[in-house]
Amino acid sequence: MIFVIKVTTNKEERALELISDKAKKKNLQVFSITRPHGLRGYIFLEAIDRETAEESAFNLPYVKGIIGKTLEYEEIKNMLTPNLEEVKIDKGDIVEIIGEPFKKEKAKVTRVDKQKGEVVVSLLNAVVPIPVTVKIDNVRVIRREEETKSENKESTTEQQSLSSAQSEESYENMSSEGGQV
Repeated sequence: MIFVIKVTTNKEERALELISDKAKKKNLQVFSITRPHGLRGYIFLEAIDRETAEESAFNLPYVKGIIGKTLEYEEIKNMLTPNLEEVKIDKGDIVEIIGEPFKKEKAKVTRVDKQKGEVVVSLLNAVVPIPVTVKIDNVRVIRREEETKSENKESTTEQQSLSSAQSEESYENMSSEGGQV
């Protein structure tokens, strides 16, 4: 059975350690204790029965109590394993910063550190380019470098085809007027 234990917010790790130590010391049948990802102020405890869960969490600092309803694994599965998204930010991309203090500023990515989850950007509207390190979660890609390159190639190809068409046209005009070529 999985029980939800209400604990003091931002003290989940400490409460988890205290409950774990008490369960080991008293040799209680507690199978697992975990802190759910993205849910502050609660921890999950898997035990054989309610009495064991109550005994392991009773009279400990930071523990406020056990919530009456028990849960099934399927109900909490998505909280235990966070889904990691593959971030598609590359050097040269134009991004908008969506977190403070540079909210709504546009910047160009100069370096990406996926291990740390950070990007180094240079603000576009700044007079002096200053590198700013921002968490990947705080930026949104506006324009990709490949798109810019492919757009430039397309416009260059169009310009070349236009200029060659114009030169052919002028050649035809000159030859029809009897001009020498």
